[in-house]
Amino acid sequence: MEELISYLLQFGHFNQKQIDLVKAKAQERFLPKGEHFSEAGKIARHIAFIQEGVLMICYYNNKGEEIVHHFVDENHFVVDLESFNHKISSMIYIRAVTDCKLVSFTFESFKELSEIIMDWDKIINKITIKTLLDKVNVEQPKLNTDAKTRYLDFLKNFPDLANRIPLVHIASYLGVTATSLSRIRKNIR
Repeated sequence: MEELISYLLQFGHFNQKQIDLVKAKAQERFLPKGEHFSEAGKIARHIAFIQEGVLMICYYNNKGEEIVHHFVDENHFVVDLESFNHKISSMIYIRAVTDCKLVSFTFESFKELSEIIMDWDKIINKITIKTLLDKVNVEQPKLNTDAKTRYLDFLKNFPDLANRIPLVHIASYLGVTATSLSRIRKNIR
């Protein structure tokens, strides 16, 4: 829980009463590897801060193949924001790639924090903008590069994830087959 509070305090100030309220509204939760945090076709009802572990955002293409869009690791929030905010069916799956320890909020408790803590929305907005900018800065270079460069960029941007995530998921994220990624990795060493 302290990781969450430290993270929030990077974006704004809370007094002790507000910190206590955030802690009271939060729920620590364990999500085992392979379990879904959120599923396509359902409304996202929780937002979570990742204390430990890695989750992946993915979807299935028209051939039924799983496509990994991105990974979310420690000290980040995870949610299908559109589904959560607008109560519409999600188009994505959010699944634990490793065992995860989360600090979770229901839609109702998150909304209540917004109504009680004056700068809550401002702080969440700053976090959302930072997250989106970080995502753009990672995704943009992927667009016009070959597979080897994409993998090297992945290693540079996410050095601690390469050994924690199965190769098949990294390959999907990079837009290559697991066999191609194995070949790339062998040629790099």
